[in-house]
Amino acid sequence: MEKLVHHSVFLVVVTVFLLICRSEELRSSESQALLRIQRLLNFPTILREWKNNTDFCNTEPNQSLAVVCYEDSITQLHIIGEKGAPLLPRNFSIDSFVTTLVNLPDLKVLTFVSLGLWGPLPDKIGRLTSLEILNMSSNFLYGGIPREVSSLTSLRTLILDDNMLAGRLPGWLSSLPLLTVLSLKNNSFNGSVPTSFAYPENLRVLALSHNHFYGEVPDFSRLTNLQVLELEDNAFGPKFPTLGSKLVTLVLSKNRFRSGLPSELSSYYQLDKLDLSYNSFVGPFPQSLLSLPSITYLNVAGNRFTGMLFGNQSCSPVLEFVDLSSNLLTGTVPSCLVSNYKDKVFLYAMNCLATRKQKQHPLQFCRNEALAVGILPEKKKQKQVFKAFLALAILGGAFGSILLVLVIFLIYRRINSRVIKKSSTRSIAENASTGTGYTSKLLCDARYISQTMKMGALGLPGYRTFSLEELEEATNNFDTSAFMGEGSYGQMYRGLLRDGSYVAIRCLKIKRRHGTQNFMQHIDLTSKLRHWNLVSALGHCFECYLDDSSVSSMFLIFEYVPNGTLRSWISEGHSKRPLSWIRRIAAAIGIAKGLQFLHTGIVPGIYRNNLKITDILLDYSLTAKISSYNLPLLANNLGKVSHGISSSGSKDPWIDEEKIDIYDFGVILLEIIKGRQVNSEKKVDALVDQLQLAIAADRAARRSVVDPAVNRSCLDQSLKTMMEICVRCLLKKPEDRPSIEDILWNLQYAAQVQGAWRGDSQSSDSSPI
Repeated sequence: MEKLVHHSVFLVVVTVFLLICRSEELRSSESQALLRIQRLLNFPTILREWKNNTDFCNTEPNQSLAVVCYEDSITQLHIIGEKGAPLLPRNFSIDSFVTTLVNLPDLKVLTFVSLGLWGPLPDKIGRLTSLEILNMSSNFLYGGIPREVSSLTSLRTLILDDNMLAGRLPGWLSSLPLLTVLSLKNNSFNGSVPTSFAYPENLRVLALSHNHFYGEVPDFSRLTNLQVLELEDNAFGPKFPTLGSKLVTLVLSKNRFRSGLPSELSSYYQLDKLDLSYNSFVGPFPQSLLSLPSITYLNVAGNRFTGMLFGNQSCSPVLEFVDLSSNLLTGTVPSCLVSNYKDKVFLYAMNCLATRKQKQHPLQFCRNEALAVGILPEKKKQKQVFKAFLALAILGGAFGSILLVLVIFLIYRRINSRVIKKSSTRSIAENASTGTGYTSKLLCDARYISQTMKMGALGLPGYRTFSLEELEEATNNFDTSAFMGEGSYGQMYRGLLRDGSYVAIRCLKIKRRHGTQNFMQHIDLTSKLRHWNLVSALGHCFECYLDDSSVSSMFLIFEYVPNGTLRSWISEGHSKRPLSWIRRIAAAIGIAKGLQFLHTGIVPGIYRNNLKITDILLDYSLTAKISSYNLPLLANNLGKVSHGISSSGSKDPWIDEEKIDIYDFGVILLEIIKGRQVNSEKKVDALVDQLQLAIAADRAARRSVVDPAVNRSCLDQSLKTMMEICVRCLLKKPEDRPSIEDILWNLQYAAQVQGAWRGDSQSSDSSPI
């Protein structure tokens, strides 16, 4: 018996010893993982205290750094760098970084903010199966969200704000069973929000502000726990979204909403912040919003709200900020909005209110504007309706009497046109319900009808159909004084519209006879071409043959960019002051972003764009815009094929189309660096050899080959980076050329080194200058 007891005690001791050894081994493994993270992050200041002998589980946490352990395993890791942290060095590997994190298998909370992380988020992130909170905001992550994130079934919070992520919002994100917070602000996501996001019952926060989303917002009335919805600065609309009544924060500013407000909005008693500013909302302003019991922030500026305010209107006692500016409000400023408190801000300028405190329009202005948007004063509505009915009755009688004459005249004219002039043309109004125009199905197609609301971002009007008469008036009947030039895809004219805005009009003669419906898929794609770094499409017009209504000519209307081509700002001997080095880098970044949008921002992507520096235009702020890109609409119907100097570098038809554009981009970079024209493949090869020699040489050699106008102002590391990425873009084998994301990283690094890069913290499309 005694031997049995001794034996049992021995087994217990051995077991405890093995457990202690295992625990020590685990702590050592995780400690080494943290030290490797320190190295991969390039030894940031906030991690300077980490040493080989550091007891990580017992370090004192602070606002920037915290390590939390449970039973000798790290469960939380928080590292927050300084705001605006630069990119990590070029040898940084996001894949190695995440592989190291996998060695912390019990991580539940992971916060890596403002650390300069760059690259696509690796699939391996899905191996951290215990994660509940993931925050990697304010870095330089690009690409999409990997599908492997769907395996993080414990994930409750996903925050990826202020990165460079792009593509469509994955619908499978909504299937994460415990997802409570999803924040993707300040990225480059596009497309519509999947309808599957109407169902995740645990979702409390959905923040998608400052992206490129468009279209209708899904019905969120089923999201009974949703408290925060932030959709600012996209192209959502036109209808006000259907929402639950438990919202605390609702931000819909800077979109394309143009409907009236639903009455149930006045019953959102938990609403603390409501921002509807800078849309096109119409109708009466619900004054009950001012007295919502929890409201502290209310902003409806920049809309077309009407109605009369009264001095005795009550306000919520907790109200701190109200902006009613730039609407069509009349009456008296409520006394509760006249405050002398320094901590309260009440704005109501540019209405028609009876006050001298903030600038107002005359009363007649608001009345006229209300009529212009179809809002009639209540007292006059019945009278106006009666007058309209009477007028229609009179016109109806007159119309009936001349209808027969008109029909006879049209029949005679149609027969006569077949005999005398078969090639005569006429303009087709695309919203007419004629048998030879658009079908009723097309007119009911939501994608087509809502196009003017979807992509009206960047301060441009919505995409629409123009009439031929409008274009003739804008160009003085296509007078030679409006002629801008002729290229592969037709003649270009400058036009002045009735609203005082200039446009560029491309005139195309269609060689093949097709009806308008054959072009609508291409028109749908063209209408989505809205980006800060593209000359954006504003609309189109068809001109058709009378005999069979097939399209004879097409007019594509684009925004007008006034400051000439990029070449004119950098070529030798130009009269203007040449662009500085940092502005040249900014132009290159703009071109790369525009090219990235053409490849990945729309579906299907647009490739083989035959980019040339003369196709890059500069606007008033010297932002670079790509003016000529390979629209399938043009290539398919005009029989054109795009080719650059030697854009493919190969005659193989199966090469990656993206890499053709990369070569052409490299030629543009070459001209930016050299400041001289490059118009032959032989010249490109010679200059590439020159750059390669300069890269391998010293600073003086590099400065000797750059444009003399900027060689004294560019820092050597910035110049060297530009040269290296330029040479890589011009490699003979397409597969060896860099991706557009790799190019963007290098250009941003060059700008950052130069000392003027401000990042994408405000908007993915903002100018880097």
